[in-house]
Amino acid sequence: MIAPHRIRLGQRILILSPFLWLGIMFLLPTILVVAIALSSTRVGMPPFEPLFSWDGVLLSIKLNFENLQFVLRDGLYARAYLNSLRVALVATIITLLIAYPLAYGISRCSRSWRSVLVFLVIVPFWSSLLIRVYAWMAILSSDGLLNAALQAVGIIGHPLQIMNTQTAVYVGIVYTYLPFMILPIYSSLADADRTLLEAARDLGCTRFGAFWRVTFPLSRSGVAAGCALVFIPVVGEFVVPDLLGGADTQMIGRTIWVEFFNNRDWPVAAAVTVLLLLLLVIPISLLQSRLSKMRV
Repeated sequence: MIAPHRIRLGQRILILSPFLWLGIMFLLPTILVVAIALSSTRVGMPPFEPLFSWDGVLLSIKLNFENLQFVLRDGLYARAYLNSLRVALVATIITLLIAYPLAYGISRCSRSWRSVLVFLVIVPFWSSLLIRVYAWMAILSSDGLLNAALQAVGIIGHPLQIMNTQTAVYVGIVYTYLPFMILPIYSSLADADRTLLEAARDLGCTRFGAFWRVTFPLSRSGVAAGCALVFIPVVGEFVVPDLLGGADTQMIGRTIWVEFFNNRDWPVAAAVTVLLLLLLVIPISLLQSRLSKMRV
């Protein structure tokens, strides 16, 4: 028989494990980024001044808030933030409109077909994101597969300019993040009690009325999770806008990359990152708190 104190120790280790993981993988990197944002630029490696200095007697702290003030004053970063939020919002809506019917259709199939269809949804994850984006470049370019097919059937007379446009960015983002929207919606729909839908039909609801009053409310948790899984990473997306949108696509992910690697201004890049984190975390935390109160 296992001693009670060992059982309690095992329970504490089990409870503390996820907090330890979050502390190492999220909290410590965030603290490091905040520390860099409050430092000053210097020539050398690392390209920023340390916050703490020790002269043998006193420990001094030198905080520099000019980086945050510079990011807030410069209109370039404001436009990048707003454009990123706009692209993320539009891409999330488009992804939801495509993903919901697909997830609903998968959930209505037989169990044997569900496994096959879910497998097909996650197949793109077996290849590198970079390779998939390069494939879309070959499809959307002026001499690519899409223009060649449209010209072959006589729909267009000359190639369409799709590459290096906002349309190409939306195509790449929706394609990339579509599985992240389908899977949580499918999970909520697959677990839904279908007898409620049958009861609604027996009580006189139309097909659409039964869907809107029963099916959709049961899938709201999946919709919320899918929207979060798409919207949050799209705001900071770099690869798709850079390759499909070109140099003129102004999103915050590319702005951070330019500050880090081109300008080598790590404090400003970290300040942009900190403000982006606040821009996402605070509204999402308030929304989650409000939704929790509504459930209660």
